[in-house]
Amino acid sequence: MSRYFTKDHEWIEISGQVGTVGITDYAQSQLGDITFVELPELGSSITKGASVSVVDSVKAASDVYTPVSGEVVEVNEALGDAPETVNSDAGGSGWLFKLTLSDPGELDGLMDEAAYSAYVAEL
Repeated sequence: MSRYFTKDHEWIEISGQVGTVGITDYAQSQLGDITFVELPELGSSITKGASVSVVDSVKAASDVYTPVSGEVVEVNEALGDAPETVNSDAGGSGWLFKLTLSDPGELDGLMDEAAYSAYVAEL
């Protein structure tokens, strides 16, 4: 599996033609305590860069942008009862949604972990 990152602090992990999307640990730390997560609709077609989710925290509401285009095939229902999971495990069980990739070539514009770490260090 490969993991990629955006400058908007989303990650996507690829397994075959399915990508799992979440926000980075850096993003959740900037937001503070997360109180609610609005997830995209199952079956919806989303376009790279579109706002598809909202994460509410004690500090602010923040849009989540999809790193690639595709169709939403699963959402993390557990976040409805436990949105704080994004704080405790942003890169794991705090994932937001899964999608089938409509254009795997869109991954080429994303950062790998080393590039993302360097990017965050400059902020």
